[in-house]
Amino acid sequence: MTTHNPSSHNQSLLMSLTLIATLGGLLFGYDTAVISGAISAIDANFIDPLNLDETARLSLSGFTISSALWGCVLGGLIAGWLGDRFGRRPGLMLAAVAFLIGSVGSAWPELGIGQIGSMGPDALWAFNVYRIIGGIGIGIASMLSPLYIAEISPPATRGRMVTYQQLAIVGGIVLVYFINWLIAAQGDQTWLHSTGWRLMFASEAIPSVLFLALLFFVPESPRWLVMKKRDDEAHTVLRRLTSTAEANIVLKEIGASLVIKSDRLFAFGGRVLLIGILLSVFQQTVGINAVLYYAPQMFQNMGASTDSALWQTVIVGTANAAFTLVAMFTVDRWGRKPLLILGAVLMAISMLTLAGLFHANQLGLLSLLMVIVYVAGFAMSWGPIVWVMLAEIFPNAIKGRAMSIAVAVQWIANLIVSWSFKVLDGSTALNDVFHHGFAYYLYGLMSVLAAIFVYYYVPETKGRTLEQIQELWQPRTKQAKVAPAPAAA
Repeated sequence: MTTHNPSSHNQSLLMSLTLIATLGGLLFGYDTAVISGAISAIDANFIDPLNLDETARLSLSGFTISSALWGCVLGGLIAGWLGDRFGRRPGLMLAAVAFLIGSVGSAWPELGIGQIGSMGPDALWAFNVYRIIGGIGIGIASMLSPLYIAEISPPATRGRMVTYQQLAIVGGIVLVYFINWLIAAQGDQTWLHSTGWRLMFASEAIPSVLFLALLFFVPESPRWLVMKKRDDEAHTVLRRLTSTAEANIVLKEIGASLVIKSDRLFAFGGRVLLIGILLSVFQQTVGINAVLYYAPQMFQNMGASTDSALWQTVIVGTANAAFTLVAMFTVDRWGRKPLLILGAVLMAISMLTLAGLFHANQLGLLSLLMVIVYVAGFAMSWGPIVWVMLAEIFPNAIKGRAMSIAVAVQWIANLIVSWSFKVLDGSTALNDVFHHGFAYYLYGLMSVLAAIFVYYYVPETKGRTLEQIQELWQPRTKQAKVAPAPAAA
């Protein structure tokens, strides 16, 4: 097995390309969270004038607020095909265009079909279409951004580089919260319902255009170029990223990894795909988006006032960002498995404790502390590390399709958890027994199962090249010839 010299890499170019790619992550977080500031305006403009009964009104409002997630599923499904057929860079460009169309169209859904501001509920279908288009951009970027970063990064720093993606997602959420607050502060509620909400969605056009423009200066992934038998171009990109000698070594390894190329998704067996899918499922079923999306409601269930609940949500957001940094600086030193197991244990302890506190009606400062511990555990492990693993574990020949399936499953799980929390937390029967604690028992149990799954079934990938990771999925007769991976520098 060939060792790779991390000092030979062009760190400034690698960092520049990584930061450009992570704009896809920033837009991922921005587009997901931008609607939070416009919910009351959407209800006032599109839902309330229909005079529906309570169930129909809540259902339509819920669908509208979450409509982007349907686009995320679709985007995740097609991202692999786009990335394999046209390249990682063109796929990211399409995501940037989808973000731009989605932001402008969501801001002014009446464009081309009627007079702006006068259509009311008749523009709701167009609004949802544009939100779904933006969601397609999220789905594509959520898969191709970490994949591109992993394919240009050296083994010794690949985990940290891909973790920038998660930090960008968190940063996008924080940024849009701040932008929404600034816009809302420019007028009263009437102005917000007529104009402010449109500016919130339109603000996303700025980072979308920046992302698209910068992608014109980004080279294609060398691994994709080799897959398309464009070895000379791949070698040119690798020489920009590292030394000529290192480029020659990596080019040979990439080529060798494609000798086993097969059109079959299960050419390397079903285990690798199943592990990728289960990593995605556990990342969502530990309940993170129920906690993040409904944090104010959760804190109000604890007895906090509305203002206090919002401030406590800010504390949670700060913990999310801070502990993502912890992952960034430990993932290539400690390894992927230790962080995933440690994070799952922290989440299990905090969720089961929180559930018990709800169950016993003993809520207070300890409850807030458990939420912070939970978010910290997720942010330093299952948030960023799952994206690292998904970008690493799949062999080159099936990487696009396999990662696309895993990402699409992740968005489906996100949708199920987000919707089911409202049902579980609002159930009178469950609350009579568990006092809003049932969902947290469930998330604690899933965290326990996540730790067990990683311990027994997920291999360590720290310090290995993407081609060396592929050898983990070869038949044992071939795997036996492979020496252990060198420790990461």
